[in-house]
Amino acid sequence: MKKILLAVFACFIAGAAMAQDKAAPAGAADASGLNEDQKTLYFLGQAVSAKIKQFEFTADEARYIVQGFSENLSGEKSKTDETYGMKLNAYLAKKQEAIVAKQKEAAKPFLEKMEKETGAQKLPSGVVYIPVKEGAGASPTAADMVKVHYHGTFPDGKVFDSSVDRGSPAEFPLGGVIPCWTEGVQKIKVGGKAKLVCPSDTAYGDQGAGGTIPGGATLVFEVELLEILKDNPMAMMGEKPAKEAKKAAKPAAKKAAAKAEPKK
Repeated sequence: MKKILLAVFACFIAGAAMAQDKAAPAGAADASGLNEDQKTLYFLGQAVSAKIKQFEFTADEARYIVQGFSENLSGEKSKTDETYGMKLNAYLAKKQEAIVAKQKEAAKPFLEKMEKETGAQKLPSGVVYIPVKEGAGASPTAADMVKVHYHGTFPDGKVFDSSVDRGSPAEFPLGGVIPCWTEGVQKIKVGGKAKLVCPSDTAYGDQGAGGTIPGGATLVFEVELLEILKDNPMAMMGEKPAKEAKKAAKPAAKKAAAKAEPKK
């Protein structure tokens, strides 16, 4: 809940920034009616407010949020006190639960449809694995570093992230990503491609991610495994301390043995 409150408080900061707009240096306005400084502050307001957009406030709810902003900025006496911080937590939690439930319910027909796709396999976690192109190389393990191209969409086809669109492959330790990827990518051979349909519990859960992915969202990824990289930073970090500890243990063991010897 602290994260939720921080997102809301951030919007107050955005409101303050918008108030400073009046003092922004004057400049040539374009077709939008705003100069560059004003547009920068306007962008800040939109970027920060996007953090609470996930709560799907109604027009009536938004009216009171805007009222709170404007009255606070104008220095009017507040109509509430600090006790409403806890009430806000409860209010947003209730809205979040409703959004998550709606997302999961809406995803059920889609998941059932994907399970019937040609070659589809439903993995133990609930992930639906659909082969697209068979690879000829090895398959990675969760301890491996991999290089992939991917295209991420919501069930309705809307793209939320894509290394393909960016034209730049991604590299990451397979054990350090969402469970859907850790499980699904291990089934792909180098050079192969598969579609991973990820129920929310195997993706970003009830919390969602970054304001872009709502809580409870089912995600779809097309993943092409380009390469298994041997230099896994996580694995190396785990090996180095172990080697150093083993090295340091040798002189300590010798000292202990010497103390244990009976004096002559």
